[in-house]
Formats: sequence, structure tokens, C-alpha cells
Amino acid sequence: MKGLDSALARSCHSMQNERAVCLLSGGLDSATVLAIALSKGFECHAISFSYGQRHERELLSSGKIAEHFGVDRVISNMDLRHIAKSALTGHGEIQKRERDEISQEIPNTYVPSRNIIFLSIAASYAESIGARHIFIGANAVDYSGYPDCRPSFYNAFERALNLGTKSGLESEFKIHVPLQFLKKSEIIKNGTKLSVPYELTTSCYEGGEEACGRCDSCILRLQGFMEAGLKDPVKYKNYPGFYQDYLKKMS
Repeated sequence: MKGLDSALARSCHSMQNERAVCLLSGGLDSATVLAIALSKGFECHAISFSYGQRHERELLSSGKIAEHFGVDRVISNMDLRHIAKSALTGHGEIQKRERDEISQEIPNTYVPSRNIIFLSIAASYAESIGARHIFIGANAVDYSGYPDCRPSFYNAFERALNLGTKSGLESEFKIHVPLQFLKKSEIIKNGTKLSVPYELTTSCYEGGEEACGRCDSCILRLQGFMEAGLKDPVKYKNYPGFYQDYLKKMS
């Protein structure tokens, strides 16, 4: 984490006032990435996506996060329900897996080509506002096994943008994935230092008033807070056994 802190400090001056587009889902990771981009001196413009997901709660959260940090946010509207079959677009029930099963196989919450679509739209937005930096909160350590979270994907997509866009040919796009090699606990510790309002974020795939505590996203989030030695500030219907034990130790 010291390495990340040092890198942020070194790059602050050089990035001052450069524009960046930040993908803001309303979740823990994207909120942390927005805070990192701001700490590096970027003029940030957030973009969220209404794509036919099974709940709109994440859009409410992303709006609150953008307001908290004082950044403009646009919402890109599309309906992927009829072409992208996923539990997140209403096709089937969301899988519930044990901690040791997560990342072993791609779950049914994978939305086909979602990050390809989102990054393409983010790049279009960036070109339109004169930004050449794109920030996304993907992670290849504590994640659900999605193929579009891997470093090789982002390296390839950055090359594609620089080959296939006017801005890429003129000055090059840079896709920033600052959380890529961090554990969830490290993400949370860094975000806490940057005063990320985690109480405003939502991670649960179910999208209820209270997080379910059973989906992959809830389990990874709670494990991260536990390993960071902190308590998750959002409300849950149920806590998995490992987190219940952790709360008992804290009390």
C-alpha cells in the first residue's frame, strides 16, 4: 500500500487539470477509483450505466457518490436484457456460493461483453469532452471470476482504442486500472485514507434496501472489511458465518 501511496503522490502534479472519465457503478471499487483519480489531480467526469440490470439501486448510489465528491455524472441508457443473458439482467436466480467456490468458475452474474460495451461508451464520452484517461475499478485478485477483469483484457482494449479512435491516434488513450492487483482489504484501506464514503456504496447483486449477505459480491466485500479490520457501514439482512464470528470478536 505504501507503494500505491507514493505513486499517487508522485503523479499528482503531472496530472493536474487533465480530464478523465471514471466508470462509476455505485459499488465499493468504483467509488475508490474515483477517489484515487481525484487524488492524482484529474478533472473527473463520471459515467454510470442503466443497462437493464435487475435493480436501479446502484444508480442511486453512484449519484450520491458523485455528489459527495462534487463531480459531474452522466448516465448512459441501454437495454441489454434482450441480448445479454445473465442473472443480473433477469435471466435466472443469482448464484449463492461459498467463499472457497468464488473465482473457480464464471458465475451466472457475468453479463456477456459488459465491460467491452461500457469501456467503448466511456471512450466515446472521453473523446467528446477531450479526455484521454479512463479509470475503471476492475480487480483481478478478489473477484468473481469474470474474464473482463483480467489485465490482459485491459491491455488489449487500450491498444484497440489507440488504433481505432481519432483521439487514440493523436494523443493515445490510457486505461487506468489502479485496483487491479490489490486485495479487497487493501482497496478498502486505501479508500478509507481517501475518505471514500463506503456507507453510500452498494455492492449486493440483489439490490434490496439491505444487502443480502449471500451473493458473491456481498461475501467478497465483507471478507475485505474483515481483513482490513473494519466494519462494513452498510446494512445486511444476513451475515455469513465468518463475518458473524468477526463481529463477535470485535464486540
